[in-house]
Amino acid sequence: MRPPVSRFGYLRKAGVGAMSGVKPSKSMRCLQVTKKSCKFANAMIKILFVCHGNICRSPMAEFVMKDLVGKAGLTADYLIASAATSTEEIGNEVYPPARRKLAEHDISCKGKTARQMTRSDYDRYDLLIGMDTWNIRNMNRICGGDPEGKIRMLMDYTDRPGDVADPWYTGNFEATWQDVLLGCQQLLAQTSKNLKTSK
Repeated sequence: MRPPVSRFGYLRKAGVGAMSGVKPSKSMRCLQVTKKSCKFANAMIKILFVCHGNICRSPMAEFVMKDLVGKAGLTADYLIASAATSTEEIGNEVYPPARRKLAEHDISCKGKTARQMTRSDYDRYDLLIGMDTWNIRNMNRICGGDPEGKIRMLMDYTDRPGDVADPWYTGNFEATWQDVLLGCQQLLAQTSKNLKTSK
């Protein structure tokens, strides 16, 4: 049986919901209805992008998504941020090659510094989007699991699921740009459809 899809485009985990006999939490229930009909639903779709250090892939995704949302005239409907699973780069600015790649497309990430994801982020955000399987494993560890199916991989929103290319090891920031752009375009397409139907 195909698992149900929430309004944010991610699959609810098997074993949770009416068919399993497990009562969904308030926040899970609000993700299954429109913003107007659920008092627990927020006025904005809140997305946190996550990678290992928060200096390359996740800030690229954060600012690409902000750029796409702005161009679509949907800035008021989204809250977008990024964070790290590790403490290695806390306080550091976006890695210069990543910053230059964004600048090539007239996207600024000025003022962004790395911060670590916390367990409270799970309650604050509707979607927590990792860049690779290692990120997902660490995100689940930090959050103590994923009972509401919020933790997803960015490329799972595309027709070629898998890891976002990691330029820290490859040095290929163009490949990372292409992955991030495609992932964010598809993420916006799927989430904005719901905005159109819920307003």
